[in-house]
Amino acid sequence: MNNPYQPIKTKILKVITETPQIKTFVLKPENHFKFEAGQFIQLTVPGVGEGPFTPSSSPYDLEKIEVTIMRVGKVTSALHKMKEDDVVGIRGPYGNRYPVEKWKNKEILIVGGGVGFAPLRSLFLSLTHNIKDYKKIVFCYGAKTPQDIVYKEAVLDRWQREFGKNVSFRITVDRGDETWKGKVGLVTTTLDNLDEEISSIPESVSVVCGPPVMMKFTTLKLLDVGYKPENIYLSMEKNMSCGIGKCGHCQLGKFLVCRDGPVFTYDQLKDIPAIWD
Repeated sequence: MNNPYQPIKTKILKVITETPQIKTFVLKPENHFKFEAGQFIQLTVPGVGEGPFTPSSSPYDLEKIEVTIMRVGKVTSALHKMKEDDVVGIRGPYGNRYPVEKWKNKEILIVGGGVGFAPLRSLFLSLTHNIKDYKKIVFCYGAKTPQDIVYKEAVLDRWQREFGKNVSFRITVDRGDETWKGKVGLVTTTLDNLDEEISSIPESVSVVCGPPVMMKFTTLKLLDVGYKPENIYLSMEKNMSCGIGKCGHCQLGKFLVCRDGPVFTYDQLKDIPAIWD
């Protein structure tokens, strides 16, 4: 019987500095590894520990996996010190995925904050791989400052040129500087006047990922502008530890986030008091 806790030996091919606190690691697993947008992996730093992370690369790229990680603790600090050709471990994938097949012929709103962009990048690359299946994608993203924008070159330039009228971007920062010519304000301000770009909000789909407080107020605003609870998808990562529903650390009401999520609709969670804790 296979050991579910045994990681796959994985080489770091490249390390990309996204912001002063965030890096993207391009990984090459020793064995074949496939995931779907929304699922997560457990990433191990030998001798240090492991943690759950959602891949940020396209599920259609079968040669490598990219994971974008903020330095916030022991495991992530150790990862940030690692270099090309260093070896880590991964296991998984775990959890459920975004049900993109249900979204065909719909307008899709994606809202991300900070490093919450990482799993949304995987979703975005999955959607744009079959972009003709969807009416339109509106991508809203907020960062603290211009220096904190993740995937800056892609989101501010390349993606806008590549996808043209099929994709619309609304980017904001909490605090601008002399270099920033774009919008200044919380990410919820990007949801103003959505009906200018989305023709039928009640029938469209929204996806939210970011810090809990950002997700809370974004969800409340989405409800206010007309989104249905069952059409608001949330990427939750509440205290996940083992990844396989054994330790119970990630309990959220009747759910275990690692087993039943991390993708939920707001309709599933709206009656749980501790949803945003």
